[in-house]
Amino acid sequence: MRKIDTGDLWWKNAVLYCADIETFYDWNGDGCGDIRGMTERIEYLADLGINCLWLMPFYPTARKDDGYDITDFFSVDPRLGNLGDFVELVRTAKAHGIRVIVDFVMNHTSDAHPWFKSARRSVDDPYRDYYVWTDTEPPDTSKDVVFPDQEDSLWEHDPKTGQWYLHHFYKHQPDLNIANPAVQEEISRTLGFWLQLGVAGFRVDAVPFLFARDGAPDDPGSFDPYEYLGDVRNFVTRRVGDAVLLGEVNVPYKDQKAFFGGSDGDGLNMQFDFIGMQNIYLSLARGDARPLAKALRQRPALDITSQWANFVRNHDELTLDKLSDSERQEVFDAFGPDPDMQLYNRGLRRRLPAMLGGDEHRMRMVYSLAFSLPGTPVLFYGEELGMAENLDVPGRFAVRTPMQWTSGDNGGFSSAAKRRLPRPLPDGLYGPERVNAADQRHDHDSFWWFIRDLIYTYRQQPEIGWSTVEVLKQPHRAVLAHACREASGWMMIGLHNFGDQSVLVPLEVADAPPGSVLVDLLDGRAQHPVDQRRVEMPLDPFGYRWLRLVRPGDAPII
Repeated sequence: MRKIDTGDLWWKNAVLYCADIETFYDWNGDGCGDIRGMTERIEYLADLGINCLWLMPFYPTARKDDGYDITDFFSVDPRLGNLGDFVELVRTAKAHGIRVIVDFVMNHTSDAHPWFKSARRSVDDPYRDYYVWTDTEPPDTSKDVVFPDQEDSLWEHDPKTGQWYLHHFYKHQPDLNIANPAVQEEISRTLGFWLQLGVAGFRVDAVPFLFARDGAPDDPGSFDPYEYLGDVRNFVTRRVGDAVLLGEVNVPYKDQKAFFGGSDGDGLNMQFDFIGMQNIYLSLARGDARPLAKALRQRPALDITSQWANFVRNHDELTLDKLSDSERQEVFDAFGPDPDMQLYNRGLRRRLPAMLGGDEHRMRMVYSLAFSLPGTPVLFYGEELGMAENLDVPGRFAVRTPMQWTSGDNGGFSSAAKRRLPRPLPDGLYGPERVNAADQRHDHDSFWWFIRDLIYTYRQQPEIGWSTVEVLKQPHRAVLAHACREASGWMMIGLHNFGDQSVLVPLEVADAPPGSVLVDLLDGRAQHPVDQRRVEMPLDPFGYRWLRLVRPGDAPII
């Protein structure tokens, strides 16, 4: 069996970890997490098995949208540190085998950014065309706003010049005019700057909005956003050959291919699988794997240079917007029946452990599933502990509470007074007294050790990241049986039971010559002979298995 060479496509079988510097670890005791604190915790991430750290925005900010309202793309928020601290973080991470990617937020700036402050002075200002303006009063766009609790239009009137400017998000975040060559030059300067400081790529924020024009009267029809996305990728790879672009693209599968760059893959390297994620929760709510199976069958085939990013939770609301109204209500009823647990009528502001009532059997099954699917797994900080949300924190920030390191004051996050923390920690069943890294790292039966073992098993099977998915036929509605197949002939079967009953799963293994066995990668390497290309596998309630096919003559698994 040939050895897979990850080469320039290292991200095809990486494990990503998303963290917010502000809420990860406070090194200097001022109540706010900082870059020095993140550097201090690199060994923790390396021990967990992480090999790519994704940092949420750490740039200077007007502090109205948790760092996504940027006032300077070329610096560091002074509360968090400075550029020297950042370079040291990247160096330390690299020494531990961890690459660093950073959030790339170029859809908009803060209205406090010098470009916009200059642009709004006059219609003739040199920075005016850095943004999207219109002379005529726009139509009603209230149904298109991203944050309906705070905005009622995509356009905001600027009284000084009498024009309206476009903002897909908050009115204090005016959209940049990506069609403007001067803005494209600024984007290249920004990308080149951070690549020169050692980053391995970018998580590109809100990609579909990056290119939306929404019918501005002066919209230049010659601008092709997908062609420009290819230009961005080419620029990045010219500077750093193995740099990655991971895109936040929450659109139907059929529309995602364009963001990958079509058949030639000349666009984003990776995209989050929002469709798969949403159907995981629908399958959980129903105890029925068929919604997820249907989604996986619809997953488009990708070229060799493209990849799906699999995730259970991210830093925003748990969006369910691609489910039907009735399907979304099923998930709400199961996991967030209280209106305060819901957000924007499209998502949940909860983490998985609280949604499942702390049922660790189901939690383990879900993460086993996410790591077993072809693609690259992405963890949001604290998922490895089973951290929950704090619903006392408003909006999307309920899941962005400080990391829980110990059972001590402030969960070991900071030595400052509680009132100085970025956000209050959860209490009760999911507070740091019961859920923290220190205790779990000393308990080999803990959830942290389960996630660590899962990561190491995933990394020992790099073919998962290069494989394609096939949903296998079997009679149980509650069970998802899928095969990962890689071009060399390597194959692994994943079994995941969404139901609360034990089942016996019959499988046809057409690839198995006589003498083949299925090796259970998560259960002590137990071997199950494949008799006449058939095998029956028992699954506990909410059980899971990774079964690698080993043919006669294959090297033994160690």
